[in-house]
Amino acid sequence: MRYPAVFASFVAFLLLAQSVAAAPALIPSPPKLAASSHILIDADTGKVIDASNPHQPLPPASLTKMMTSYIAEYEIAKGNISKEDDVLVSEKAWRTQGSRMFIREGTQVKVGDLMKGIIIQSGNDASVAMAEYIAGSEGAFADLMNQHATLLGMKNSHFVNATGLPAEDHYTTAYDLSLLARAIIKDFPEHYGLYSEKYFTYNKIRQPNRNKLLWRDKSVDGLKTGHTDAAGYCLVASAERDGMRLISVVMGTSSEEARAQESQKLLAYGFRYYETLELYKAGEVLNDAKLWAGIGDSIQLGLEGPLAVTIPRGQSDALGVTLDLDKVIKAPVAAGEQYGTLNVTLGEETLVQAPVVALQSAEPAGLFKRIWHSIVLFFMGLIS
Repeated sequence: MRYPAVFASFVAFLLLAQSVAAAPALIPSPPKLAASSHILIDADTGKVIDASNPHQPLPPASLTKMMTSYIAEYEIAKGNISKEDDVLVSEKAWRTQGSRMFIREGTQVKVGDLMKGIIIQSGNDASVAMAEYIAGSEGAFADLMNQHATLLGMKNSHFVNATGLPAEDHYTTAYDLSLLARAIIKDFPEHYGLYSEKYFTYNKIRQPNRNKLLWRDKSVDGLKTGHTDAAGYCLVASAERDGMRLISVVMGTSSEEARAQESQKLLAYGFRYYETLELYKAGEVLNDAKLWAGIGDSIQLGLEGPLAVTIPRGQSDALGVTLDLDKVIKAPVAAGEQYGTLNVTLGEETLVQAPVVALQSAEPAGLFKRIWHSIVLFFMGLIS
């Protein structure tokens, strides 16, 4: 039978549409950056989207102040200090060279103002004053910085001062800085707004935030710039679009403009070609499992926290989820106790393995039910 040409064209169109729909999403190579080291991660999942030399130890310049401000935020959260505390400015803080807040020796400055001086103005004098107030001396504060770095998993970092002024054995990496940025955003969200402020005036001197992206991209709301001759021009930036937050770290570029442009390239690539999907909410029931020897006959299993994944756009259909649960769940059961694993895959790649826990406690049943269930489990070969 012969078909009209129009029908044949329609069939060809359908076949082409099916072929396009079945084809995997095309993701271009990441941009090539003129930087010594860089990394791009998703702030929620920690997924590394792109990186080059991310574990190479480098001088961080004023990116160091991210740790200084993080510790100040930590101490405020713990109630050890307050934003309203008055800090007496020492001669050492006053004489500290480089970028300055212009605090004066012998005067008192509020902790809250020092925070702004550190974050917005990148004040070396403010950083030393804060370090001395928290730990007694800048050297003792550096010890505290290294302790926090260890707790945050910053395995290739070592700090000897609170400012980032050039010093032997003072270094960090792009990857470690991404961990620190993520902690600043997630651990102390009540302070994060400071990182997006464009200006701060102190002692009648108005200074701008050196992060040019705050003026160029309304989705960018942090974090910190840095520059010395040894470090080059560096920038840790974060942006949020449509509920997805990315963190970029660029180290060792040639100019203020270069660090801004290279960071923009990274962020644009991540937002354009990747997406973050929330798969499960905290406490969401994944399975009503059989409960043995308990007062009830089933137990709800789920995840303690929310679960999200970052994947290339257009590949969500290739996601796979499997539950590996214990064959026998026997009372008593404590809420939060692990009884299996949730596996999330993308094709052949394992993205996440998360513990599946009991969402509720379960008390043991009476003696007769416990004995009966033990007999049943024995004959089923599930216990010996």
